[in-house]
This record gives sequence, structure tokens and C-alpha cells, in this order.
Amino acid sequence: MELEFKKISVVGLGYIGLPTAATLASRGVDVVGVDVNQSAVSTIAEGRAHFSEPDLDMLVQSAVSTGKLRAQTTPEEAEAFIIAVPTPFLDDHSGDLSFVEAAGRAIAKVLKPGNLVILESTSPVGTTQKLCEWIAKERPDLRLPDKHPDAPDIHLAYCPERILPGRMVFELVENDRIIGGMTEACTDRAEALYEIFVRGELHRTNAPTAELVKIMENAYRDVNIAFANEIANVCDALDLNAWEAIGLANRHPRVNVLNPGPGVGGHCIAIDPWFLISRLPEQTSLMRTARNVNDGRPAQVLDKILRQIERFRSPVVACLGLAYKPDVDDLRESPALRIVEDLAHKSEAKLLVVEPHIAELPESLSACANVQNVKLDEALEQADIIVLLVGHKKFKKIDSRKLYESVVIDTIGLWQMNIQKP
Repeated sequence: MELEFKKISVVGLGYIGLPTAATLASRGVDVVGVDVNQSAVSTIAEGRAHFSEPDLDMLVQSAVSTGKLRAQTTPEEAEAFIIAVPTPFLDDHSGDLSFVEAAGRAIAKVLKPGNLVILESTSPVGTTQKLCEWIAKERPDLRLPDKHPDAPDIHLAYCPERILPGRMVFELVENDRIIGGMTEACTDRAEALYEIFVRGELHRTNAPTAELVKIMENAYRDVNIAFANEIANVCDALDLNAWEAIGLANRHPRVNVLNPGPGVGGHCIAIDPWFLISRLPEQTSLMRTARNVNDGRPAQVLDKILRQIERFRSPVVACLGLAYKPDVDDLRESPALRIVEDLAHKSEAKLLVVEPHIAELPESLSACANVQNVKLDEALEQADIIVLLVGHKKFKKIDSRKLYESVVIDTIGLWQMNIQKP
């Protein structure tokens, strides 16, 4: 079957853009990846991913070696453009759209009538409309769908990503996608693009609804996690085992409480709900409460660690994990990293940090005299206190007998039920 899109540009080659670019290239599309990070571009040009993700290196290597994927720092002409750049929040928790605006203005210079522009970055409701306006300011010669819905020169759509780190390559293809066009014709064009590689179902809607749906998905998860973390706070106050209580409650046929943890991290759940909360505070009191609970959870864990440290004259604390979730190297908004950073500054204890997915500690920790980056065996051998912060597979394989002589603080419940002294 002849491809409708022979050349596609992906702007932003991070955790979403690079897997998307490599997957499209694997389907025979010529893909131009664009990123402002020269180091990332150089790494990709060598056929390697610049972050850790199962199967991604192999996919990138194949795409680059066949000439189907090129990486560079400036846009060039293509038939379609996918924008997958960061959308952090500002001090007031509103969305920082500066990266989206910069990407839109950059590609506007090379747009031609008939092109398709898709925004994938998680964004506040109304961002696709703003993208239209930014492009129009750069290219007043082009007719955009917000002003010319019947006969636009450029088609625009919002199609949020729905993939999980650690399973990106698989979920990019298998998961359902939301296709939200500025017009029906825009939705048609975007749908045709995703049909190139998506096996999941494509669900059609308009752009603002698609923007809302993406935020809803992460806010829903945030609220459910907050309930579990609040139960953990309650159990800490009552000196009860949260994981035992939750396990028993989940025996009810209509109850499914999640497991608590040290907080919520990453670039999605910890950030996206604020896009609604900051704009509609009176309508989002539940979401705000959930955010406050989850943002406050690291402090609860820190207090627990500090209380145990007071029991020792010269304590050595093993901190297992810095990533925001298991088996990735992503430290963005990581509650584990925040806990270790606060511990380094609020305690004189010697901290032995084990994070198997990074080679070096982040600067916030490497600059601390009481923090060392060590191997797992060394940390377990020396530690008076062992704090499990992330459920990496490597930590699941620890022989429980190595934990008996230490105080163990398991923040994720990995060892709660299976550490029993002989």
C-alpha cells in the first residue's frame, strides 16, 4: 500500500518524540527528527537513543542505518509535522507553552499548503487554537483552520500520547489513540497518519476535547494514588501496615485500592492536573486536594527516615532508587530524588545511593559531601538503615537475609510481606 505521507518531521526527540520518529521510520516513512539539544541529535545520528528504554536503541539503530531517520537541530520541509516538546508548569502552576510556541513558529517557516501539523504534547485546553494563532503570525499567507475551516491550507490536530516508560515501543503501536482535529477534515488527515503504525483503535473528537481527555486521564490516576498515599499516612500515624490493610480491603469485590509510595513523579501525573486546577480552581477542589496529598507524601517519608536516623550515633543510610518509577533512568519530578536531596541537607548521615539506571549522580547530590554513588552490595553491607524508594527489578532480587541486620523502610511495599526472619 502506498503511503499517504512519505516524509514526516517530528519536532522534539525526547521520551515521546524519539520512539514516535523511530516507529514511523520502521514503517518506511522518511522521518526528519528535530531537537534543539545538539548532544541528543548527535547521539541519535550515531544510531543510539539518548535515554534508556527497552528496545528503543535497536529501533533507532535500524532506522538510522537504513537512512529512514535523520536528526538535526533545524526544521525542513515535510508533509506532516508532529510536535512532541515539553510542557512544564510555571510558578503559578499554569502551563508553560513556550516550547510549543517555539516549535510552532519554527516549523511555520517551512510549511506549505497541504501540510498537516499535530500537537502531541500534554497541554492546557485551548493550546491547539493558540498553535494556530502562532503559526498564522509567522505565516499570514497561509489559511489556518480556525479562521478558514472550510478550506484551510494547513490542517491541525491534537493527538495526545498514551505510552508508559518501560513499554514505550510496544504501547506506541498497540494503545488506542485520541484524534482531535480543529475540523473534521483535520481529523481525517491526522487519522490517516496514525493509521501508518497504530494497531489500537483511533477515536475521533475535536481538539479541545482531546486536550481535556489527556489531562483527565492523568488527574484520575493522581486522585486514586492520593487515596492510597493518604491511607499510608494514616497507617504511619496509627503504627499499622498500610499494605496489609490495603490488601485486606481489596478482598472486597468492588474495592481496588492502589499501593502507596513515596510520592508521584514524572512529567505527566505530577504536572498535568495543574493545567486544569490553575485555570478552574473552583471546579477542581478534588484534584487540588489529591495534588497536595501526593506532593506532601515525600515529606512524610522523610520524617520517618529522620526519626530512625536519630537512633544511631553515626548512621549510614542506603537509599535504593532515584528514578520516578521502576526500571527507567528518568528523574523528572522524582519523589525519590527529592527525598534523598532533602535527607542530604537535613541530616549528617552518610548516604549510600544506589540507582542502577544512571552512571552518575545528579549535580544536586554529587555536590553533597555526605552522599556517595555505590553498588548495591556495598550499600547493603554498610547500611544501618535501608530505604527502598523505587521498585527496580534489581531490588526485587535482593536476598531478604541481607536485610535482617538493618532498619528497613520500605516506601513502596515491595518487601512488606516477604521479609520474615528465620
